Amino acid sequence: MQHTVVERELELRLVLSPERSVPVPARLGYRSDDPYAVHVAFHITSEHPVHWTFARDLLVEGVFRPCGQGDVRVWPAKVDGRSVVLMALSSPDGDALLEAPVPQVSAWLERTLRVVPPGTEGGRLGIDDALDHLLAR
Repeated sequence: MQHTVVERELELRLVLSPERSVPVPARLGYRSDDPYAVHVAFHITSEHPVHWTFARDLLVEGVFRPCGQGDVRVWPAKVDGRSVVLMALSSPDGDALLEAPVPQVSAWLERTLRVVPPGTEGGRLGIDDALDHLLAR
């Protein structure tokens, strides 16, 4: 089965305080062979990017309303008149609040939803084919 990759480079903002944020180059990634997940690579000042993976549905819903719990929470907001989606990420290494522009995130999400429409993700995993192959032995 052919797999599709949908990527988008964009600049996020790392929110340090209500008055201060710094730019963080990032890459959004989606692979049709991992249809439930989105991958975000943050290119910070370290030698290697920081990678986060979470549910695509979480980001889709978070563009419209607050969602998530625990390590990843996402919600829409207005900052200086701009529509943004905020992502709060928590790990043992620390917490981060990131701001992403809704137009770019939404356009990228639409591309992922055309590649693998909602509700069809399970068919992309190849579980049925693997099970058929296993049972045929």
